[in-house]
Amino acid sequence: MSQARSTLAAQSPGSARVTSIYRVEADGVRLFYREAGNPNSPVVLLLHGFPASSFMFRELIPRLADDYRVIAPDLPGFGFTEVPAERKYVYSFDGLAATLHAFMQALRISRYALYVFDYGAPTGFRLAMTHPERVTGIVSQNGNAYDEGLGDAWGPIRKYWAEPTVENREVLRNNILTPETTRWQYTHGVTDPESVPPESYTLDAALLERSGNKDIQLDLFLDYASNVRLYPAFQDYFRKAKPPLLAIWGKNDPFFIPAGAEAFRKDLPDARVEFLDTGHFATETHFVEIAAAMKDFLAANGAPRRAGSGAAQ
Repeated sequence: MSQARSTLAAQSPGSARVTSIYRVEADGVRLFYREAGNPNSPVVLLLHGFPASSFMFRELIPRLADDYRVIAPDLPGFGFTEVPAERKYVYSFDGLAATLHAFMQALRISRYALYVFDYGAPTGFRLAMTHPERVTGIVSQNGNAYDEGLGDAWGPIRKYWAEPTVENREVLRNNILTPETTRWQYTHGVTDPESVPPESYTLDAALLERSGNKDIQLDLFLDYASNVRLYPAFQDYFRKAKPPLLAIWGKNDPFFIPAGAEAFRKDLPDARVEFLDTGHFATETHFVEIAAAMKDFLAANGAPRRAGSGAAQ
C-alpha cells in the first residue's frame, strides 16, 4: 500500500527521532507524507497551509515523536504529492478534504488529534465535521474559522471572489504568486526576519513555479470563499462536538489576525488561546514553544505522553 523512500534523521530534546518519508495511493492521488514516532502511540495529524508542505513541520515532528505517532501529508497541489493528469482532479477544498479522508482510510487511522494551519484548517474542519467521533482534539495554529479572523491582507482575494474576472485572476498571479511575496509571508511580523531559514520560502517558491501549479493555486484562491460560507457550519460543529481546542497564534499574522483565535471561545468556552510574538509561519520561529504547548494540551485531553497508551487508532 505504501512504500518508504528514505528517512530524515532529526534530533529532539533528549533523544534521536527519525522522520520517514512515504508515498501512498489514495483517491487516485499519490500522496507524499512524513511520519515519525511509535506506531502504537496516539496519532497527531499535521495539516499544512499555502504555499507550504509537510516540510514546514520538519522541526515540530521530531519534538512530538517521543510521545505520538506524527503524520504530515502534502495536500494535492503542494509539496511532493503527485496527481496524475488522467485523474482530472478538481482543486477545491471539498476535493482536498475528500482526498485527505481517503488518505486516512488508506493508513487505517480512525482516531487522531488534528493540527491545522492556514489551508489545513478548512480542510481539517471538513474532515472533523464528517467524523466528529474520530477527533480527540484540535490544535489551530493560525487556522481560522471566523469572519473576524480575516485580516486586511485578504483584500485582493476578496475582490477576486466578488469579481472572478481574468483581470483579477492575473492580479493575484502577478502579485501573490511570486518569490518575493512568498518570502514576505514567512518573514512579515517576525522580530528578526533573517532568523527564518531561507530553505523554507525558497522551496515553496520553487514548487509554485512548476508547470500548471499557479493555476491550481488561483483555483484554490477562488474556492476559499467556500470556506467562509462554511464558517457557520464549522462553528456548529464546535458547539455540538465540543472538541478540546488549543489556538496557538502568531499574533503578527496579516492574514489571520488574533481576533480569529479569540473567537473560538464563543463556541468553545474552554478553548485554550495563546499568542506568540511572530508572524503567519509560527513554526519557523517558535517550534519549541508550540511543541511544548501541544504536549501539555494533548496530555490534558486524553492523549498520554507515552507510546503504547492504547489511544492511537
